[in-house]
Amino acid sequence: MTSVSRFNLIDEPWIPVVDSGRVSLRQLFSHPEYRALGGNPVQKITLTKLLLAIAQAACTPENDDDWADIQPTGMAKRCLAYLDKWHDRFYLYGEKPFLQMPRIKAAAVQTFGAVLAEVSTGNATVLIQSQIEKRLTDADKSLLIVQLMGFGLGGKKTDNSIVLSPGYQGKFNDKGKPSTGKPSASIGFLGFLHNFLQGKSLLETLWINLFTRQQISNLDIYPQGVGRAPWEQMPEGENCPIANVMKSSLMGRLVPLSRFCLLMESGLHYSEGISHPGHKDGVIDPSVSVDFSTKDPKAIWADPEKRPWRLLTALLSFFSQTNNRSFDCYQLRLSMKRAIPHMQTLGVWSGGLRVSSNAGEQYVSGTDDFVESVIELESIVLGELWFTNLQLEMDELNGLSKTVYGATLNYFKSQNMEAKGQSAQAGNLFWQLCERQFQDLVNACGDVDQARAMRPVFARFVHKAYDTHCPGDSARQLDAWAKNRPNLSKYLKNPTKEAA
Repeated sequence: MTSVSRFNLIDEPWIPVVDSGRVSLRQLFSHPEYRALGGNPVQKITLTKLLLAIAQAACTPENDDDWADIQPTGMAKRCLAYLDKWHDRFYLYGEKPFLQMPRIKAAAVQTFGAVLAEVSTGNATVLIQSQIEKRLTDADKSLLIVQLMGFGLGGKKTDNSIVLSPGYQGKFNDKGKPSTGKPSASIGFLGFLHNFLQGKSLLETLWINLFTRQQISNLDIYPQGVGRAPWEQMPEGENCPIANVMKSSLMGRLVPLSRFCLLMESGLHYSEGISHPGHKDGVIDPSVSVDFSTKDPKAIWADPEKRPWRLLTALLSFFSQTNNRSFDCYQLRLSMKRAIPHMQTLGVWSGGLRVSSNAGEQYVSGTDDFVESVIELESIVLGELWFTNLQLEMDELNGLSKTVYGATLNYFKSQNMEAKGQSAQAGNLFWQLCERQFQDLVNACGDVDQARAMRPVFARFVHKAYDTHCPGDSARQLDAWAKNRPNLSKYLKNPTKEAA
């Protein structure tokens, strides 16, 4: 570790941007043409939260009127001025390395691959080239440090024998021995699904997700309000006054410092950092959706078996004035209704990483994977009627999925054959086909007749999924195929005409 200040994140390119490669923080806030962040879903979440933290530190609006006046260009100008002011705090190496704790240098050193979820280490099987550990550039290390603040996996890789706050017992188990590291705040037990609004440009995306002081004051989970950016004043330890303020502020959820790190040439000193309260304690990242109406709060997790677009009605339940809302995502609810009058279209980006856990050790295995999706919404149709139609059509699609599964199951059962695997594959194929037309369905739900006019499309997907997995080649197969092929006449009926 060198004390020479070098590689400043404001000046050096390290942030992946679609169609532009890597850019610096200064470039990002200087180029309104940048469309969106690049990288995998976790990197996109991590960078969005960091950029929002910079924007909140530079120009948190007082209220919605103030937010509307700022606009993306005004926000960008204030962020550039802010970065100039705090330029010396964005060096990756030096006396005050960015988001790192020099005092943690007594902790054991981990290789970079050991702390990256997507890299296979030890005796894990390597399936694709991207799973192989590679030499990291300073740009890669910058992205890694930011990612570990919220997405460090739980497990024994953290050296919890090193404690910076005198008397702090949070890194020890009941027997007084160093405990297994807890999952970082932004990933949780199984991998939270994170959600943001998305604009036509990267700067517009940051602007529409920016919270006002009025909004933050109404969120009782952040009693310390916006809080202070950690690079302005880093905590001294896991349980110092600065750390405790971070646990109760928005800034502490955007850049949670869940890991204390210090970069070395081929690895990093690595220990558990600030232990933030979790969703079962009533505190969450604003981009996470949780149902607090039950005794045991339930979060929406990233799930490779269920693409995020299928959860759209749960994420947008605040549009319903009649149904009791269950899941609530502050980032979407507080930002969307405010943004609708100012924008023709709004994107809902959802993504995350599914992880497994065994005896406190988190890892990516089996069907675990990254997930992400973007759905565009036309502002002019958004409202309770649109949401009611979308909810009805999604309920019907869920019913069709069960129909596909049941029909395929009965087809194989009638021939005394193993059925569950084929039934699950048929159901998955149905949803894959539906995804191609889901954006059109979302657009059509502003009008009930247009939404119902799309039903023959989804009915064809039912038969396509069934026919693909249930052949009718032999006489026996043809008999089973005919007996079990789904009858969708009820789904295709037009209730309006029937009533007439």
